[in-house]
Amino acid sequence: MARCIENNTVEIIPYECPPIQNITCANGKKPVILYDEYHCCNYSACDCECKGWGDPHYITFDGSYYSYQGNCTYILMEEISPRKHLTIYIDNVLCDPTEDVSCPRSIIISYDSQVITLMNHNLIGAVQLEALKDGVRLKLPYSQGDVEVLNSGLNLIFEIPRLNVIITFGINGFSVSLPFEHFGNNTQGHCGTCNNNQADDCMLPGGQLVESCAVMADYWPAKHINPPDCKIPTLLPTSAPEPPPTVTPCKPDSICDMLKSSVFEECHPFVSPDRFFQGCVFDSCHVSNAEVECTSLQTYAAACAQEGICLHWRNHTKLCTSDCPSDKVYKPCGPAEQPTCDDNFDKPPSKFTTEGCFCPDGMKLFNQESGICVDKCGCIDPEGIPREFNERFEYNCQDCICEESTKTVTCKPKVCPAPPQTNCTGPGFVLVSQTNPSDPCCSVFVCQCHSNTCPETNMNCPIGYKPVFSVPEGGCCPEHRCDPKRVCVHKDIEYQPGMSVPAAVCQDCTCSFEVDPKSGLFKITCRLHQCKSCDLGYEYVQTHSDECCGKCVQTHCMVNVNGTKQLVALGKTWSPLGSNCELYSCVKSGETLTTISSHIVCPPFQESNCKTETIQTAANGCCKTCVEKEKACKLVTMKTHITHKSCQSYQEVQMPYCEGSCNTFTKYSEAAASMQHSCSCCKETRFSNRTIDLHCLNGEVVPYTYIHVEECGCGHTECTRAVGQSARRRRSFTLA
Repeated sequence: MARCIENNTVEIIPYECPPIQNITCANGKKPVILYDEYHCCNYSACDCECKGWGDPHYITFDGSYYSYQGNCTYILMEEISPRKHLTIYIDNVLCDPTEDVSCPRSIIISYDSQVITLMNHNLIGAVQLEALKDGVRLKLPYSQGDVEVLNSGLNLIFEIPRLNVIITFGINGFSVSLPFEHFGNNTQGHCGTCNNNQADDCMLPGGQLVESCAVMADYWPAKHINPPDCKIPTLLPTSAPEPPPTVTPCKPDSICDMLKSSVFEECHPFVSPDRFFQGCVFDSCHVSNAEVECTSLQTYAAACAQEGICLHWRNHTKLCTSDCPSDKVYKPCGPAEQPTCDDNFDKPPSKFTTEGCFCPDGMKLFNQESGICVDKCGCIDPEGIPREFNERFEYNCQDCICEESTKTVTCKPKVCPAPPQTNCTGPGFVLVSQTNPSDPCCSVFVCQCHSNTCPETNMNCPIGYKPVFSVPEGGCCPEHRCDPKRVCVHKDIEYQPGMSVPAAVCQDCTCSFEVDPKSGLFKITCRLHQCKSCDLGYEYVQTHSDECCGKCVQTHCMVNVNGTKQLVALGKTWSPLGSNCELYSCVKSGETLTTISSHIVCPPFQESNCKTETIQTAANGCCKTCVEKEKACKLVTMKTHITHKSCQSYQEVQMPYCEGSCNTFTKYSEAAASMQHSCSCCKETRFSNRTIDLHCLNGEVVPYTYIHVEECGCGHTECTRAVGQSARRRRSFTLA
């Protein structure tokens, strides 16, 4: 080591380097060997990496873990003493409709005079990434000064190659990788201090330490970029124990356990999954969108990739599948700066790997701007199609070639041959120029039909026909003809099929569907008029007039009783079977025969008052009659003295006799066509002879025999007596 003493005198002092100590990095990374400030001796140090994912969960530069749901823009990292002029901000917003949890919406990076924002426009679902500079969208890849910005499809990557700074933001949340060589012992903010000491990670502005980094985070709102309306705590925090973390997922179908499964087992010795599992469990219990759990697995897989452990973990879950364009393939570990045809082989490629959508094996990007994968380098034509060197093609009616010397496409207007001449024949055809179907860039002359140049033609068709216009094949102007309609024609009047056509007397004519082969019209078919038949009770009478049919003359009355029809002649009476009390008579009223109905009302009839076997139907066939018990033929008892001549019985003798009514009637008989008489009289039906002694005046006793009536009844007799004379007489007894 040299030391300046005085008077330009330099003293050389031997300098012995201390031995390199073996250290353990608190963040789990491997130590790196650096030179001291004199660039003479080496020492061990730990590079710093801060991660954030989910809603969100942080792992500081020195490996401390905490979750913070602030809804504001905060200082993620800033230098305590400005040396490299790098400041990083994080913009957190509420991202769940049911829980008060937040997600990183953007990372804002201020370096030297540039301010670049890495933004995700879709916090739930597929990422929509965009890089902005001073509010203007950048065309990626972007490179200016010491800054480069790339897009892997799933993540945006910000690099400062000179300082070996790498910042990613996208589907995996965010990560900030800083070398200890440039930033050691000189950081503060949400990512903590970069000094391999977790004890001072939760440091407030001004240097005060608190136990909880989640409490510390409230005190780091951004003040210089997009000043938010955030409330800064006015009092310093007091010590309070944090609630114990949840150790198991709250959802039965959670994918958090995959972090500790055989899927990630290869990475466990290099990167501990505990903090990522803890963040995944928190998301499972506090965020309704299950896809947020994917961020813990994605961030852990990205950390493994930086350690050289590439894991195809997305194949083991349906929730966290990748979504790449059809011309690209997903790779869990691909180069952050994809190879292109424009690569400068003098520039060393970036060693940073990331998951994303890459060109298939054997292909590379034509350039970073196009995003098109090619298997051979050449040019990109104006339509974005890759072309090989010296390839000739046609574009927009120009002859183009991919120039190898300039790696660009040059085009010249296409030269077309002179079109052949054509003469048009036939009415309506006009010679015009149009695009050649076989070569759209050139034109040809063709005969084109212009119907407005056709000659005028007028055509009137006869009744029943219609004009039809048609263009013959290969022609232009229409030709005319008269086609028959689907009608009949009679006396210059059209009739539709099925309509009646007035024709000869006593004929019925109709327009049919049969086609007349000569005229093409429908035929009119006729048949003799069918006279209608007469109804029941009428007779058909032929007339002698000019009419086609005779007429129906009424001869009988027609009676309809319960669906049964009966003809009744004029002047006759008819009763339905079993209903003799109903009478229907046919009478003439003017020229019409009319039916008159009547009903016989019978006198009251009580069968219990009738004498046995005397009930019968009256002469009208409707009412019932009988001999009443009080008036019926019966045996009447009488006591009297029998006197014969001058002799008489001493005592009264029982002398019964017959008295009462019997059925007698007179009615008309249709069968005999005369009056029918029926007569009966009340007389003895059983009697006996008895003898009694009579005492005479001369003292003699004379025996006398008389008839003693024992039973009476009605007996038939001839009706020979005149009307008005009594057919019965009370029998009297006198002595002769």
